[in-house]
Amino acid sequence: MTRTGDTDLTAQSTSDAHAEAMAAATATAGVQGLLFDDDLRPMPEDVGFRGPTACAAAGITYRQLDYWARTGLVSPSVRPATGSGTQRLYGFRDVLLLKVIKRLLDAGISLQQIRTAIAHLSKRGFDDLTQITLMSDGASVYMCTSPDEVIDLLAGGQGVFGIALGGVWREVEGTLSELPTERADGHDDGDSDGHAGDELAARRRARMTG
Repeated sequence: MTRTGDTDLTAQSTSDAHAEAMAAATATAGVQGLLFDDDLRPMPEDVGFRGPTACAAAGITYRQLDYWARTGLVSPSVRPATGSGTQRLYGFRDVLLLKVIKRLLDAGISLQQIRTAIAHLSKRGFDDLTQITLMSDGASVYMCTSPDEVIDLLAGGQGVFGIALGGVWREVEGTLSELPTERADGHDDGDSDGHAGDELAARRRARMTG
């Protein structure tokens, strides 16, 4: 027979444990940069990056880039390869997705799970991407669109690691600011004013100076 007082103590203990778990999860999310505090802007859609540049920014090999393009995982959105000698151009969003794929692969996520996650991300607009954190327990990938969802997963022990797309965005932006760009009409970054390289570099300087 359980006394009322014992029930109250058990309930209080459970409530305290839950509160502690939520507080720890919130702290972990904050330290790891998994919450949403980014104010990021997309690049012009007619500006792209050649394959080697996209590889350098995403940290992948050209062989991976080519395979993922041929299998439809991430295709160059600015200019696809249309024949011999045509240079594929990847947009900023493409490079962002390539970087995310690399992170997921490094974490041991299967390519099948990655394809599912990327398919969902590809349907979202730029504003949505900066407000997404991918969480994974090593087998499944969860797409969190609010801080509460991130914290709930961490508190429940389901999310082993997380990837905040806003953080990946900043990293890719910083890398691309030092690499050559090209416009869809074939002009490189030295042929036009206000090109993406200058804009990315300016954003990076502004962020570093606060």
